Amino acid sequence: MGPAIILRKQRQKAVLGRMYVAAIIFDETGQAPAGATPLYRHLYVQVLAAILLGVIIGHLWPATGEALRPLGDGFIKLVKMIIAPVIFVTLVTGIAGMTELRSVGRVAGKAFAYFLFFSTLALVVGLIVANTVQPGAGMNIDPATLDTGAVTGYVEKAKHSGLVDFVMSAIPTTLVSALTGDSLLQVLLVSILFGISLSMVGEPAAPVRDLFERVGLVIFRLVAILMRAAPVGAFGAMAFTIGKYGVGSLANLAGLLATFYLTSAIFVVVVLGLTARLAGFSIFKLIRYLRAELLLVLGTSSSESALPSLMEKMERAGCAKSVVGLVVPTGYSFNLDGTNIYMTLAALFIAQACNVDLSLGEQVALLLVAMISSKGAAAATGPGFVTLAATLSIVPSVPVAGMALILGIDRFMSECRSLTNFIGNAVATVVVARWDNALDRDRLRLALDGGAPSPLAAPPVEQDMD
Repeated sequence: MGPAIILRKQRQKAVLGRMYVAAIIFDETGQAPAGATPLYRHLYVQVLAAILLGVIIGHLWPATGEALRPLGDGFIKLVKMIIAPVIFVTLVTGIAGMTELRSVGRVAGKAFAYFLFFSTLALVVGLIVANTVQPGAGMNIDPATLDTGAVTGYVEKAKHSGLVDFVMSAIPTTLVSALTGDSLLQVLLVSILFGISLSMVGEPAAPVRDLFERVGLVIFRLVAILMRAAPVGAFGAMAFTIGKYGVGSLANLAGLLATFYLTSAIFVVVVLGLTARLAGFSIFKLIRYLRAELLLVLGTSSSESALPSLMEKMERAGCAKSVVGLVVPTGYSFNLDGTNIYMTLAALFIAQACNVDLSLGEQVALLLVAMISSKGAAAATGPGFVTLAATLSIVPSVPVAGMALILGIDRFMSECRSLTNFIGNAVATVVVARWDNALDRDRLRLALDGGAPSPLAAPPVEQDMD
């Protein structure tokens, strides 16, 4: 048996081994499957209980709730620690396994077409709802009376978020620094270039690809270990949020909060739901399939906390690894439906509250600016507020000082932003995979119906000739 056949068989075993281990290690809740697992052992139940306990602690003992912030921050840091390796290994092995390099460009083109359309649609939806409901009307706020000290830092950050800065920030200092930093765009750039290089080298690079396949086994086992700490992270983050800002802070701007949450819900159910239906699956079944991750996003106010698990579940649900590795991390920077709804809704709320009457032309200009400034906004708490500051800084009609009005509830709005972003990226992955004929519909149907995952079918193996 020749060396080429041996290497090919090793790669096949690595791929099958990874998928088999994923099927055995993870069930739909992120834990090992069992015949009759008690309810309290399911991850989503543990996270939900932790969130409720965090709300109680933060409300009854605010100081204690604030002191628990390190639990949430620590968990998010643990997850961020593994994000770069997950993206790198998944994307490199996925691209290297493509038979033609033009497949990478084809998938990327379809993904960005999807991102551009639905991101713009989300901005338009926010604009329409803000003009219809007018949540800020009647507040009669004088911008000169607002305390802008709290938002000064966000405005300063926004000055360094131009298009040139955005492009330059995607280029790492070294090949390795991309994997040690906190920029998803740098990880994407290095992973794509490395994967293309592996594919171009061909058979001599097979041992390298085989190595990354095996490293992937270890990385996803580590993801499973880290997810066991999810209830602790959700508890600490929710206790801090309620302890610091209090449930009472919601009442002052309840109209804006209700409008934003309702608009996001309609966008998910109607817009993404219709998209999912056209792609052949149910948005509600997808949400049920990802319920543990969604509760984790809710508890931590960061969709990044569930990124590794999302990639694993999308691949297990029948989406090709090459599509998952490209669409999911790219979507975290370019497909932010929740952030886009927030951008136009919050900007018009501030204008209405400060009695600034924006003409149709000014609103269109605001939308166009938001289209550009929203690209690359991280899907975590804080940067969405920075992106809003960048948008208002370019549109002089709306006073930047008005951001002080929503600073107190931004943490609560961040939870809805993150949830909507997360669901939007999950839908995008399935849709792009279907467009590219890289979706196993039987596996998708089995996963969404709650069936046990099965390993991928083995590719054809050449017969030994000796």
